[in-house]
Amino acid sequence: MEAIKRVLHHWMVAVGRIMSRFLPDRVPVTFVGDDAVRELSGSIADMGIEKVLIVTDAMLVDVGIVDRVTKSLGEAGVSSSVYSGVEPDPTVDHVEAGLAQLERDACDGVVAVGGGSPMDASKMIAAMATNGRPLDKLEGMLKVKRNTLPLFAVPTTAGTGSEATVAAVVSDPRTHAKKFYLDPKLMPSMAALDPGLMTGLPAPVTAATGMDALTHAVESFVAETSNEQTEAYAKIAVRLVFANLPKAYENGEDLAARKAMALASYYAGIAFTRTSVGYVHAIAHNFGALYRTPHGLANAIALPHVLEFSKNDATPQLARLAELIGHSEGSDAEKAGRFIEAVRDLMAQVGIPYTLQALRPDDIPAIAKRACAEAFLNYPVPRYMPQGECELLLRKILPSESAAQS
Repeated sequence: MEAIKRVLHHWMVAVGRIMSRFLPDRVPVTFVGDDAVRELSGSIADMGIEKVLIVTDAMLVDVGIVDRVTKSLGEAGVSSSVYSGVEPDPTVDHVEAGLAQLERDACDGVVAVGGGSPMDASKMIAAMATNGRPLDKLEGMLKVKRNTLPLFAVPTTAGTGSEATVAAVVSDPRTHAKKFYLDPKLMPSMAALDPGLMTGLPAPVTAATGMDALTHAVESFVAETSNEQTEAYAKIAVRLVFANLPKAYENGEDLAARKAMALASYYAGIAFTRTSVGYVHAIAHNFGALYRTPHGLANAIALPHVLEFSKNDATPQLARLAELIGHSEGSDAEKAGRFIEAVRDLMAQVGIPYTLQALRPDDIPAIAKRACAEAFLNYPVPRYMPQGECELLLRKILPSESAAQS
């Protein structure tokens, strides 16, 4: 049975490689720097948009970041309604509540302010507003038939890269299953990368989101669908993360490091939206669904383990990444190993654990089954992973006391 699945997987990867060539080659109009939000606000006004729904979370309202955005929009002549009900791992309920507010307040545009969760929710609110279809009818690939309501992104974390992607993830609040939406129409038309909005991020959030950006870049780089263009973006992102994440972690007020990390996240987003991701994300999605582990942290913990599993089939790519960050001595196999060690060293510098405290031995078979099923049809990974090997990998992520008992 596994032999058949391997053949089918290789066939699906080949199909994905062909399909990836036909993805629209565009990125959002992007403003970068201290005036980014003001410039975005002016452009929204120039489009004739009179009122926007700001999709965000309560914390960003409390710390005043949303006020800065609404003020800038107001100065440009654009009024706003703030929907702050989005929580980590947004659910169908969050999206439907946001849509109801958008319709009630007669908004003609959507601005996402925040990390991946507000971004995902805003994409689906904007899509539902114009498509007149429930979320379950939009799930999957290329199901968004009509252009979304004008959609804009103001990321406040440097990790998801969602401002430059064509994807969204929303959870079912009853089953906790992740629902995936993939369509070029979900990419925001404009984005503002303002490092000043990121200076207040707590160090652990800076670390986790930064590792999220690194994961996107690395999984894109080793994907079977990678090409010269996506590799160029991924390499920029990898270089920026290794050079700047420790600085942003140590000093959150370092605007140069914050700007570099915002760009790293953005470039990684451009790369992986064209190549897709891999087993790191498949595992991380299940950690998030089962334990509500923040996505960036889940990715970071899984990343070195998956790279070790894939190393023999991705040696040239990992060796090139090693050279990129200054490890140019030795054979390709030695350089690939050094890159994985460099990832572990970076995790240690920014306080990322090597194991997941919430992971329980009894959950491993189900997590492995779901992760392998997710990756089987969706991800162009360099090496196929059977469920049994996924279970072995997950046992390495168990907290030490659980690992000792299993």
